[in-house]
Amino acid sequence: MAEVKVKVQPPDADPVEIENRIIELCHQFPHGITDQVIQNEMPHIEAQQRAVAINRLLSMGQLDLLRSNTGLLYRIKDSQNAGKMKGSDNQEKLVYQIIEDAGNKGIWSRDIRYKSNLPLTEINKILKNLESKKLIKAVKSVAASKKKVYMLYNLQPDRSVTGGAWYSDQDFESEFVEVLNQQCFKFLQTKAETARESKQNPVIQRNSSFASSHEVWKYICELGISKVELSMEDIETILNTLIYDGKVEMTIIAAKEGTVGSVDGHMKLYRAVNPIIPPTGLVRAPCGLCPVFDDCHEGGEISPSNCIYMTEWLEF
Repeated sequence: MAEVKVKVQPPDADPVEIENRIIELCHQFPHGITDQVIQNEMPHIEAQQRAVAINRLLSMGQLDLLRSNTGLLYRIKDSQNAGKMKGSDNQEKLVYQIIEDAGNKGIWSRDIRYKSNLPLTEINKILKNLESKKLIKAVKSVAASKKKVYMLYNLQPDRSVTGGAWYSDQDFESEFVEVLNQQCFKFLQTKAETARESKQNPVIQRNSSFASSHEVWKYICELGISKVELSMEDIETILNTLIYDGKVEMTIIAAKEGTVGSVDGHMKLYRAVNPIIPPTGLVRAPCGLCPVFDDCHEGGEISPSNCIYMTEWLEF
């Protein structure tokens, strides 16, 4: 007699348990989860049960539905902004999501228009409305002074947008940079002179003349010449300009993990150096580095006779 196989249906899972599990997955993956992730985590749940749970969470405003290159994404909704976005229409929510995805680098209105396929007049209206609710803010970018980028209201703009410590109201602080340049070089010069005066053997003198970027950073911070908080990266940028000027040299050494000033087991050391041969006058002439050299001619708006850099060089 043939054996009869009976297919046992799995018991229906509790809808609340399915919803809670989806919420847990969204917390584990804050950037969003796909339906495949949910299916892999709950293989015993039928597609219809998953769809019912997801639709319920979307209708209750606990999830956001996003589009990506891989398909649809489900992401946990920010409870703070969920309350602020209450009553907003779908177009406003779409624009908000696009700005949120841009992070602290922001996004131009032109790119918002491209991603949303909304008319520019409608986008401008939505942006003003979101700004009035303090959900987003407009920030001027140093890369394009006449254009603004939009980002979430509580985000700190990226350095690529503000220019970091070297810019104030989109103006490059050349005097501030020059002061830092001089003080960093002075610190390294002093350290080199102290090493020479120690009268030790040349190898020890040379090693003693080096200073880490953390030491230079600490010295600048203690001087109190900066109104903004400077990072070690900022100081290394200044030290790099001194290297390009031929005033400083850098070496990289291995360092123990956890050593102050080390990154990934390496540490950058700097020391002041004296050029072996002084540069010739022709090399130091401003014309060699002038960005408007091709437009400079006698009688023109830019000419050698009214060039302040040429005047300073001749006086020197």
